[in-house]
Parts: sequence; C-alpha cells; structure tokens
Amino acid sequence: MLNRLFFTKIDNSPLLIFRVFFGILVSCEGFGAILTGWVRRTFIEPQFTFSFIGFEWLQPLPGNGMYIYFILMGVFGIFIALGLKYRLSIISFTLLWTGVYLMQKTSYNNHYYLLMLISIIMCFLPANKAISLDAKRQPEITQNSMYAYVKWVIVFQLFIVYTYAALAKLYAGWLNYSFIEVLFKTKEHYWLIGDLLQQHWLHVFISFMGILFDLLVIPALLWKPTRNIAFGCGIFFHLFNSMVFQIGIFPYLALAFIVFFYEPETIRKIFFKNKPKYDVHDFKIPSYQNVFYLFFVIYFLIQIVLPIRHHFIHDDVLWTEEGHRLSWRMMLRTRSGRVHFKVVNKESGAITKINLNDYLSPKQKYRIAAYPDFIWQFAQRLKQTYKDQGIAVEVYANSRIKINGSKFYTLIDPEVDLAQEPWNHFRHHEWILPSPKELSEKSKETLSN
Repeated sequence: MLNRLFFTKIDNSPLLIFRVFFGILVSCEGFGAILTGWVRRTFIEPQFTFSFIGFEWLQPLPGNGMYIYFILMGVFGIFIALGLKYRLSIISFTLLWTGVYLMQKTSYNNHYYLLMLISIIMCFLPANKAISLDAKRQPEITQNSMYAYVKWVIVFQLFIVYTYAALAKLYAGWLNYSFIEVLFKTKEHYWLIGDLLQQHWLHVFISFMGILFDLLVIPALLWKPTRNIAFGCGIFFHLFNSMVFQIGIFPYLALAFIVFFYEPETIRKIFFKNKPKYDVHDFKIPSYQNVFYLFFVIYFLIQIVLPIRHHFIHDDVLWTEEGHRLSWRMMLRTRSGRVHFKVVNKESGAITKINLNDYLSPKQKYRIAAYPDFIWQFAQRLKQTYKDQGIAVEVYANSRIKINGSKFYTLIDPEVDLAQEPWNHFRHHEWILPSPKELSEKSKETLSN
C-alpha cells in the first residue's frame, strides 16, 4: 500500500510551479534583507552574533562580506526559479541559508527553520525536469511526471508544522487571550486597522480560529469537498499575518504550498497549458526504494520527536525556553527583561560591572535580557575576552524578565558563576531559577505537607 502511495507516477506540474514560486520568494528574501537594512542590523553592525550553541565559530563575513553573501542567495533564487543549473543552485542556496540560520538567533523565527528544511528537501527533488532552462539545454532530461512521494513528503512536513503549532497554542496565555492582547497592543498605531486590533472580540476570534486553522487546514486541503474553503481561509490567514506582523516571505511560501494539494492536472491547466498532459499513473518501484524509506523514516522521526523534547525537560518551556526552538512554538509569547553582568577577577577579587553598550547592538541588548541561552553565551564570551588578556574571571548575571505583560521575576541565579557552567541541549540548567508556576506548585506542596 505504501509503495503504491509513494511510487505511483503523477504529473509533475505542482513541483515545477512550486520551484518557480520558491525561487522567486527566496530571491526576494536575499535581496530584500539587504534593502530593508536587516543584513546591516543583524550582521554588519554587531561585533559578533549569537549563533546556535555549538556553532559559535560560524560568524558573519568581515566588512561588507554579508552583503555579497545575500546577493549570492538572491542570484541563486533566480537560478532556481528559471531551473538553471538547478542542482548546484538549490544546494548552494541551502548551504548559504543554513549558515544564516545557524549563525544568529537575534532575529530567530520558526519560518526561517521551515525555509531551511524545505530547501534541504528541494535538493533531492527533480524540480528541473521540465519548464526549465536545464531541460531546454538538455532535452534528454525532460520528464512530465514525478513519483507521488514528492507530494507526500511536502504534505507530511506541513502536517507536522501546523499540528504542533496548534497544540502549542493550548496554554493559558493563548486560551485566555492575554498574549494576543499584549501582541496587538504594539500594533495600535497601525493605520486603519490599529483600533480594530485592540477589540476584545477580535482577540477571542483569533484565539479559537488560530487553533482550528492550524489543526484542520492540512486535512481540509487534502479532502476535495473542503479544499477550496481551506484555500480561501489560507489566503485570508496568511495575508492577515503578512500585513499585521510583517514576517517576510513566509505567508506567500505557505500559499505556494497549496499547489501540492490540488490535482496535478488542475495545476497544469492553470500554469502550463502547453505542457504535455500526463495521466498514465504508472506504478513502478525504483531501485532506491529501501534508501528512500530509510531516510524518510529517520527524517520524519526527528521531525516528530524534536518538538516534544521540552516535555522531558524540567519546568515550563515558556519560562526556561529550553526546547523552544525547532518545535513550531510560533507566536506564543512576548518576553522582555533587564540584565546586569559583573565580572570578578579570580586573583585580585576586583569587580567589574559590564556596560552592554560596549559589546552589543541595541537589538542584541533587548534579546539577551530575556533569554537564558543568550545570557549564558555572553558570559562565555566575557570569560574568553578576559582569558585572552591573561585574566581568569567569574561571570555573574542578574536578570529579571516578564512574559506576556506579567510582573517581573528573577530568571537567573545571581550567585552562580556562569563562566563555569556547561550547556546541555536536552537537560534543564539549574541556574535558571524556577518559574513562578513552579514556585507556586512547590508552595502548595509545602503547605499541604
């Protein structure tokens, strides 16, 4: 049954038009990041970037090198859309974008992670077999069909994304609308819709519809009677997000995925009327069947397990952030904080209070105050900076944060020397103090005993 699901051949029009959309969008991402100043703020102005832990060696190119880096991504996007040197172009873009993703977290976004995953998947798909400059230059590679697994790999990936996004919203801050209220409060200056975004009824509507949309959109797109309705809801949902939250290409990438849910013949008639029709639905198991299943199982097992790892880490992920990234916990909280660092000379005992302005850009200062991994990484950098001067130091942080507009609470144990603390990706760090929720539960246990 699985063999027939995956290895039946279907018209490849959805993949071909998606390649065009994908190339155009990633090209816009590359050039747009330069034109909007995002590259300058994120890579040029800071002295260093907060990379993913373990990738500290991955730092921006010196001088104006990152402008060239993003121009290359934009050019590769054009090549992808045209189907020109497709394999080289998509692999090159994927490597460059993965570098962007891993070398900085200051502008972290789950959508960047999805773009990385889709880019990796696209490296293995035959997206240049027709309607491409590659096929025009090498007619012998031309094909009008593809294995159905191309569609299902994309569908399974999207199903995981949207399902986990829906489940993550089942927490108090979303269900009591407090997060949505705080989020939209920052949008009250928007022309025309600013006042509308402050209405309580809209917060209630978005709370319930956000969960329902994420939970049902993929099944609804797969079922023909509800497909057009789901498509219409998707247009409204993603364009609303684009207008209100200004989250780059993602809303349009999400809409581009729709081509994999309609009948291939429908997509052919809309976009490629002159393309030869393919309706044979030939079934043939390829020689790489076992390799495909091996990679399919491993890849999607990782995709299923990673988003639930925070359930196996002590305390609330909303407080600790441990296990938050790579888990499709999208648009769930606002965090702000204040942090002060002090460095103690181990030999003399002299104390130095750190002025963050000497090290960080404004956006980095905002981020570091509220996120434990940023605080830990900065402590490690301070340790190394002093070590380079031949000075052994201890580093302490005093951090207070508030989440979703709540009161300020102390986040980091100010008595712990962070310079000596290791980092573990899959375990709780005891120097992150218990969340208010955890403290409340412990108080109740104490009183009951």
